[in-house]
Amino acid sequence: MVQRRADSLDRSKFYGVPIAGFEEAGRQQLIFLLMSGLEPNSKLVDLGCGVLRGGYWIIHFLDPGCYHGIESHEQRLEIGRRTILEPSTLEAKRPRFDTNTNFDTGVFGVQFDIFFAYSIWTHASKHQIERMLDNFLRDSAPGAVFLTSILPADWRNPDYQGTRWFGTSHESDVAGCIHHDLQWVGRACRDRNLRMRKVGIERDGQTWLLICRDQDRNLLFRTIWAESRWRRLAQRLRRRLRSA
Repeated sequence: MVQRRADSLDRSKFYGVPIAGFEEAGRQQLIFLLMSGLEPNSKLVDLGCGVLRGGYWIIHFLDPGCYHGIESHEQRLEIGRRTILEPSTLEAKRPRFDTNTNFDTGVFGVQFDIFFAYSIWTHASKHQIERMLDNFLRDSAPGAVFLTSILPADWRNPDYQGTRWFGTSHESDVAGCIHHDLQWVGRACRDRNLRMRKVGIERDGQTWLLICRDQDRNLLFRTIWAESRWRRLAQRLRRRLRSA
């Protein structure tokens, strides 16, 4: 059903995410959040929620009034609200949205249990990342977590030193991603008395990070969902050898 709605969109336009696999990729975001402790009454803010690829599933799961999305690209957000999400769900679940360009979570006046930013730090400048960390400190409830994904910098992909958002946005139609030095991210967290952990790697190379105040927080998905690339490769090789 959701994939059919995504397939109905104008393919000549880019919506921030691929149309192919739209439904499955969105569902995976919900699974990831459930493994990180998402509950129906969790207050969640989805930074860069876009056309609600993941938001669709998260909104359906959460209690009314618990989902909050920030998306500066107003047209993408409207497509998500009008085409992807059902009118009855909008009415029943009462998600709240804002289109500020600074990822300012304070506009909702809520203390959040989960900050969620999928493939946002793959476009954000360091100043924007620091602003999100500051907002997390200000607008998070005790025991809250910040789940985000990043493309780590290496010798092939230099650390981004630009001062602006990189990629498509409400101001640009030019696609692209950038990489950040994980050591820099760690320092930015330590400067704010936050702790950062790597909790998994996606097939496209994005690394999932968990940021929180609680050093001893237990993550179920760390042992179930987030497997290293090398372990996945080894499993595929074993399956091929068995079938040979």
